[in-house]
Amino acid sequence: MYWRKMKPIILLFIFVIGVLANNAFPPNAGNQYYDNNCDDLPHALDRNHPNQPNLGRSQTPNEIVGRTNSNFAFKFLKIAASNGDQRDNSGKKNLVFSPMCISSAFAMLALGARSETLDQILTGLNFKPTEIAEQNIHEGFHDLIYMLNNGSSGLHIEMGSCLFVQNKLHPQPNFLYGLRNIYRGDIYMENFRNAAETIQHVNSYVEKKTHGKISKLVDRVDPVTEILMVSFFYMKGNWKKPFNPKYTELREFYVDPYTVMKVPTMFQMGMFENGRDDQRACTILKMPYEGHADAYIILPDKGQMDRVVRSLSNEAVQAWKRILHKSSVDVYMPKSKVYGELNLKDIMYSIGIVDVFTEKADLSGITGQPQHRVNGAIHKAVMVIDERGTEASAASAMDLVPMSMPIRFEVNRPFLAMIVERKTACIIFMGKISNPAEN
Repeated sequence: MYWRKMKPIILLFIFVIGVLANNAFPPNAGNQYYDNNCDDLPHALDRNHPNQPNLGRSQTPNEIVGRTNSNFAFKFLKIAASNGDQRDNSGKKNLVFSPMCISSAFAMLALGARSETLDQILTGLNFKPTEIAEQNIHEGFHDLIYMLNNGSSGLHIEMGSCLFVQNKLHPQPNFLYGLRNIYRGDIYMENFRNAAETIQHVNSYVEKKTHGKISKLVDRVDPVTEILMVSFFYMKGNWKKPFNPKYTELREFYVDPYTVMKVPTMFQMGMFENGRDDQRACTILKMPYEGHADAYIILPDKGQMDRVVRSLSNEAVQAWKRILHKSSVDVYMPKSKVYGELNLKDIMYSIGIVDVFTEKADLSGITGQPQHRVNGAIHKAVMVIDERGTEASAASAMDLVPMSMPIRFEVNRPFLAMIVERKTACIIFMGKISNPAEN
């Protein structure tokens, strides 16, 4: 029997929002840290919808947020996958994103939203006032972020947000409290008219938080920008059953019926949950990480990618729990280093989050003034699967494989991947990988 340590899948997700004010403040020299000690500030979450649901003991806020985030993830995937022109004219480029990163960034924005703008954000994120109060939404995100950051999931995850604010603005105490104590946010005061200095500060901050994986997030900043919001997500996870790099070899990968390429492909044999979903025309392999997370590798039948994407839902995942069964599997998995970049404005428009990008936006809870709107939103992601690791850890896992013909699961054509935190069923990563060798 042979095993190897696969270096983790490493995921990086950056979400950026630029907020412009209709009434600009005069510039002020200097770039300093805004020391917002919020420990003695009033709690930011006293603003609730009129009908407060009784959550009881059946589901905690983080479980509700996790389930709702999964609904949002599938909705986002369908819209993003159909917007092929954002990536190329054919829509065949890779699509990778973190639903948790995107939804938590907009939820943080909701702390400063009011009236219709607030309702649009929460509804767009798939929250229903009859199921969960706004206060409990933020509580759920807080618990999820804390759990992911402190290693309770068994994964190495760092997640947080930062505001870069025009230095003549004065963020509201309640918003600062929520930013720091709920969403683990930082805040820095900037002079956006000094674009070069701001760009350097933002990029160095992101480079540090992503361990150098993204060194140049922005290359320009509009001088009339009032608030720049950055949300980051970094993950490193080890397979519970690692691969052995000496069995990696070049194998064919069919990008489309007319494009075949040789890509390094890893191999292992072991006991994995797998199954066939005839209704959705795909085969599923579930691969656990060390800790409380699983990767679902979804391999559509030839030519059925669009059908599978349209059919994905929480109900589909529940159906897989009945379909998947553990058996001996020969796994062939391509090494990958794929990048994704999405302009979120059009996607959020389709989802129903519209006002934040227009003059109708009411984000007065951020600075006390209603004349602010979101100028743009960009999501950048990197997914790396490679084999760096130690031989000692590679030899630490072994299965007793029955003497029967193993099932062959060969990822040799475009596939879907999602990483799910097991305790809350929260989807923290999704990918539609059309070309594992794309740079």
